[in-house]
Formats: sequence, structure tokens, C-alpha cells
Amino acid sequence: MKSRTLRVLAGISAIGFVLLLGIIYAFLSAYVYLAPSLPSSTGMRTLPLQVPLRVYTRSGALISQIGEQRRVPVGYDDIPELVRDAFLAAEDDRFFQHGGIDYFSALRSIYVDLTTGDYSQGASTITMQTARNMFLTRDKNITRKLQEIFLTLRMEHSFSKQQILETYLNVIFFGQRAYGVAAAAEVYFGKSLNQLSVAQAAMLAGLPQAPSKYNPVTSPQRAAERRHYVLQRMLALRFIDADTARRAMNEPIDAHEYAPLYDVEAPYMAEIARQIVVARFGEAAVNAGYRAFTTIDGRLQTAANRALRLGLIEYDRRHGYRGVIRRVRLESSGDPREFEALLADIAPVGNLAPAVVASVAPAAARVYVRGSGFAQIAWDGVAWARGGAATGKVDSFLRRGDVIYVVSDDAGHAQLAQVPAVQGGLVALDPKDGAVVALVGGFDYFSNAWNHVTQARRQPGSGFKPFLYSCALEHDFTPASIIMDAPVVLADGSVEQVWRPENDSRTFSGPTRLREALVHSRNLVSIRLLRAVGTDSVLEYASRFGFDRATMPNNLTLALGTLPATPLQVATGYATFANGGYKVDPYFIERIENGQGEVVWRAAPRVVCDTCADDGWPPGAPGAPGAPGAAGSGAMGQTTAGPDALAAALPPGVSPLDPTGPPEPPNSNHLTMAPPLALQLPPISAASRRAPRIISAANVWLMDDIMGDVIKRGTGVRARALGRDDISGKTGTTNESRDSWFNGFNQSIEATVWVGFDEEQSLGEGEEGSSVALPVWVRLMRTALAGTPDVPRPIPPGLLVGRVNAQTGLLTQSGDPAAITEYFLSGHLPATGASASSPADNGSEPLF
Repeated sequence: MKSRTLRVLAGISAIGFVLLLGIIYAFLSAYVYLAPSLPSSTGMRTLPLQVPLRVYTRSGALISQIGEQRRVPVGYDDIPELVRDAFLAAEDDRFFQHGGIDYFSALRSIYVDLTTGDYSQGASTITMQTARNMFLTRDKNITRKLQEIFLTLRMEHSFSKQQILETYLNVIFFGQRAYGVAAAAEVYFGKSLNQLSVAQAAMLAGLPQAPSKYNPVTSPQRAAERRHYVLQRMLALRFIDADTARRAMNEPIDAHEYAPLYDVEAPYMAEIARQIVVARFGEAAVNAGYRAFTTIDGRLQTAANRALRLGLIEYDRRHGYRGVIRRVRLESSGDPREFEALLADIAPVGNLAPAVVASVAPAAARVYVRGSGFAQIAWDGVAWARGGAATGKVDSFLRRGDVIYVVSDDAGHAQLAQVPAVQGGLVALDPKDGAVVALVGGFDYFSNAWNHVTQARRQPGSGFKPFLYSCALEHDFTPASIIMDAPVVLADGSVEQVWRPENDSRTFSGPTRLREALVHSRNLVSIRLLRAVGTDSVLEYASRFGFDRATMPNNLTLALGTLPATPLQVATGYATFANGGYKVDPYFIERIENGQGEVVWRAAPRVVCDTCADDGWPPGAPGAPGAPGAAGSGAMGQTTAGPDALAAALPPGVSPLDPTGPPEPPNSNHLTMAPPLALQLPPISAASRRAPRIISAANVWLMDDIMGDVIKRGTGVRARALGRDDISGKTGTTNESRDSWFNGFNQSIEATVWVGFDEEQSLGEGEEGSSVALPVWVRLMRTALAGTPDVPRPIPPGLLVGRVNAQTGLLTQSGDPAAITEYFLSGHLPATGASASSPADNGSEPLF
């Protein structure tokens, strides 16, 4: 009997051994068969993740992440221990003890799959989930499961546990397009990993098992149940204590779908960067971890966002309140969940948030602001709106259940707001190389992605006049030239009907010096000036600044800026006045790096070199040394003699303007001079080419001086609020106030502001460049120029200073009570009063 038993046991053992050998053989055969389809250790190390394109400011602050998957790669040491513990508790608490596979659970899973045929069982460890998510399909069959086992073993052999856990937490899917725990923290809580609470970490750890089922935004109850389970596991594993677990279990669900985190808000620039990256490296680059470093200055961009939004809101408020978004019936007295549900389909717009009025009294209204909680609107927060302002009572204007937009702060205060119907654009350039340091393409990118800086072609209006006046200075006109400001009727062959242009003020000044005409933006003087200079000459001259000659009208309406131009084109033109006469090209990206951090493209802008020997003049260019009309060429009455001979040849009372000393400005007694502001520029090299000079430094100095008067006492006088003497600019308003502009600069920055409607219509009576666009510019410049010295432009060679009669524009003696100081290009002097019989007879400037 005993012998029989032994034989049976031996037989069973033999059968078991054979079966074991069979299993091992089948396992090895399966490995040999499937191994070619598995990635190698090297392949696993080099497999790139889908990482979104990231866009940065020039200093490295994040602007945007753009890609199909929201992912923020993080290293193991950057993942807080709390977050790691939460995932271990939820998914694989023996992760650091096992070899990648729980064999008992795996065999059980295979047995159930084979006997039932539904392949629904799983015993996945963190390593197995990592293998599946990175390298395998989502199929549920025995082949894919075997691949998963083999790949898991290979990963355990090739990588440390820390590397595997790091990879897992970067690749796992969390729903809402979020891949990786860092992206999930941003998506659901608007936080970085080190800001998560215990409850939030537990909620994220519960998501990978079923992201749709446990989504805290769409299924908060099921998400809370899953969180409760994870917290219990963390407590059982002693990752947290009982008090911490209890508090976390009682913590309200506060998840929302948040936009990706960023350091600087510049979505219009982010889209420009995306287009540039795709154009150079293809669509795949958007998901390949490329990094684009823009020219944006984060401090100026933040100021620009605020300046434009406030300006558009202020304009919109002047034209009244258009009413609430809608009215809803409130069932409860103050349940935030009800309010959030009511506001869920209304998106924030810019800095405006949707809110619902929870209660209202004569003195104030209590509102619930989406995503922020309760706030109070006092009387001063609605006083601007028509209706409320008439009664003095908040409850006569707002009612419980009104859905509105508000601007709120962290202290619980809010103001009634509305999305502006008007649009705008703001762009600021570094005039030394054309770098775009701030760009705001509209009130809110996500409600209107049309970039009004680069895409909106609008008439610059009077903002074009400086280019006309600069051209006139090269055609024997001077700032003292007299032109008649009087009604005119024109029948230009290229204009379909008789044209009766007017000044914006509907008034006329009679004989007017050119300086005063530009300072006060006199349309009729500008038209007569264009007719005298010639449209062909002005078209050629303006094209030097970057305006497209093919789109400029070849008629006298050009004097009023009727050409189509984007704010970026206009800003580029004004950059020449800011930088001393050089043509720079605007650019947006400093460099682009690939997913490995290698620089694959770098900008090579043309850079101003105002200290170079040849001063940047292209050979033979108009105004270049030795060319007709150039300083020192002897053209237009100019002498090539030395300083002493030149001074002897000048009329009495006229002398060269001393570059070493301060000039006496027109209608002023003094001008404080300071050393030029030192600018940080890249070295002039093959990578950063020299910008060509397109107008003389003397011409620029005169135009800068005249446009300085625009701010001191002309249409730009509101800019005096900055308290500076080194800023210049020009307002612009088109026919019927359809477009409002301000273009202003000093030697370190140029900024252009445009405001108007997308569907062209009047901005309203009295809404001009000085009242709509200029306040936006002032807000930006208050930040841009803060802490910088007031630096007047250095005086270049080729300028003369003399006394002229304010009424005639003719040279006069110091005893003349109407004498004022004026500046001139060398060789472009008016006649003296003694040799002229009328204001028209002043040398070369006709009186029309």
C-alpha cells in the first residue's frame, strides 16, 4: 500500500514536473515569439513622451503649453512624498517589495480569462500599468497580457523603482486631456504638486482606475467615494494619521476644470509662436516638447494686458450698460453648488467673471462669482451704469437671480461689468532691434482669437502725418514753414467726388507753421503740404518705413492716413523715429529648443549701430553722405566748408546747434539734457546684422522735437501725466472716429495702441485718439518707464538754431517781440524778414 502511494505521488510529481516544464517551455516559446515586438531597454529609455510645445518669455517665464495632451513632466524628487504615498496606497502598496509582478494575482487573472473568455480580470502593478500605457495597445487578450508581463520584467531589470514610479506618474491618464500627475493637479485644482492638500492628492490617486467614472468635475459624488477609499488605504498603511484622514474625508470637493497654469498671460503671442514653430518644424513639433522663447518682457506684457483691458472697459462704460446676461430662478438661499451649476455654461472673458445675484438691498448686492465664491457690490460698483446711477439704489437696478459679469478682488469686493463691444490692440517694440516686448491682440483671446495687432488692417488716420512731415523736411520745408489752414474743395481725379475735408475741430487757424500744424493735427495744412511735396515722393518715402506702397492711395487722402495698415506696421514705422532713423524689422521669437534642450533656431535681427563709422547708410541711398541732399554734400544750399566758414556763411542770429549743450526748445526757456540711457544690446555680428539707416539723424531729431510738443501742448497732452520730457508721439483718429490710435515712444521703447470696432462704426462723438487710445498708452508707459532716467535725445550734427517770427515763419532779430526759437536742417533755412514782403515769401515754402 505504501509502495503504491509512493508510486502515485511519484506519478503526480512527474506529471507536475512535465506540466511545469511545459509551462516554462510555453512561456519561453511565447517570449521568443513575442520578444521582437517588444521595445528594447535602449528603446524604452529613448522613447519620447508626447510633451506639449511650451512658450516662454525672454526671461524663461511660462506663457503657454500647446498640444494634444496636457502634460508637465516632473522628476522623482519633484513629486512630493504625500503624492507618491497616495498612489502607492491606491494602486500598488507593495511596489517597492515585489519584482514587478504579483505572480499569484497574475495566475489568477490568466485562469479567469481562459475559463470565462471575457479577459476582464487584472492584477496590474504600477510597473505593468507603466508598460501598458507607454508601449502597448488597449486590447484585452492573452497575447497582449503576455507582452505586458514580459515588458514588465524587462523594465524591472533595466530601471530602478524610482525611475519606474517617476515614469508612471508622468504617463498615466487622468481625464480632461491630462497626462501625468502634475498636469492633473493643474487641470482639476489649478495648483502645482507641492500645493496639493491630502484630500486633493488622494482624489488624484483615485482617478487612474477609471478617469471618467471618478471625474470630480462631472461626478463629484463618485469621486468623493473613491477618495474615501484611498484615504482609508493611506491610513491603513500609516502614510497619514487618523486626524489627517478625518479632516481630508470631510474636505469639500473643490475641483474645477482649470486652464493650464502660466506665469505671464500672452495668448496672442503664444499662437504666433505656435505658427512659427509649425512653419519651421512641422505639426509634429507641437507634441514633441519644443520650447519657444519669445521676445516678450513679462513685466511689460502684464502691464499691457491691464492697460488695454481697463481702457476698453472705461470706453464701454461711457456708453452705458447694455443689460444683464440673463435672469434665473434661485431655489436655495445660498448653496454654492447651485450657483456653480447655473454659471457653468458662461465662460470668464478677460478679467471679467460671471456671477449671479444672490441677494440685493438698497446699499449693496451680494453675488456669487464663479470659481471664487461670494462677493459684495456696493453702490460705487454700479454707479457707472445707466439706471442705477439715476436712482442711487442698487436694488432698483439689480435683482436676485440676475446673471452678470463682475470684476472682483480677493477681499470679496466686486464691481458690475460687461464685456466691451469695442476691440483694441497694443504692441510695444524695442526700437533698437524690433523685438516685440509686449503684444495684446484683443480684450480676450479665448472669446475672440483675431489678433488685432497683426491681422487688423485699419486706417492709421492722423498717425500717418509724421511720415508726411518728415518727408517735407527733406523737400525744403522747415518747422517754421507757413501753410494756410483754411477750407479747401478738391476735385481729385482719383477721388470719385468733390472732397471737402475738414479739421476735427471744425475750426480754421489761417497761416500756420508746420510745427503747430502737426502739434494740433491740422488736416487742411497736411493736405496742402502733401500737394506741395507730391504724392509720389511721399509714397516712396513712407515705403522706407515698411508701409506697402501698393496699398497706399495715390491721392491727397493719403495726408489723412487712409492707407490700410496693422498696428504692428505702424509701430514699426514709428520705431525709426525712436531709434534715430534706422529700419528694424519686428520679430517675436529669440530662440527655439527641441525636446532635448538643443537650440535648433535662433533669431538674427537687424540691430541699430548708431556709433558705427558709416552710420548705416546704404551706398547711394537718399540722404546718405555724398548722395544728393545729404548733409555735407553741398546740395540744397548746404556747404561743405568747416565749422568756422559755415558759421560765417549763416545769417545773423543763426548758428549750428551745439551737440554738446542743451538746445533752447521752441516756446520754452530750457531743456535739461542727460546722458543717453545705456541699452543692453547684443553684439553686432553675423548673427545680429546691422539695421540700415533710412532717414537722417537730424531729421529724426526735428520730428522727435515736434512730436514732443504734441505731448507737451498738443493733442497728446494727456501723456503729461507721466511727468517726463523724453517722450514723443502722435494721436490718430479716422473719419467719423471709426479708429482711435496713439503712437508714442522714447529712445528705449515704442508702443502703438489701436481701438475700434471689428465691424467698422463710429466710436462716438468726442471719442478720439487722445481720449480712447492715449490713456491706454499712458498706463503702459507708467510701468515701462518707471525707474528709468529722463533722457532727451542727443543732438546730432547737421542742425541749425535760429529765431523766427511766430506769425511769418521768417528769420528775425532778437528784438522782435514775436520772435521764437526754431530748429532747422542745415541748408534748409527760411528767408529773413527783411527780404520778404509777405508770409508767403519765406524762401521756398508756399502759402496755399
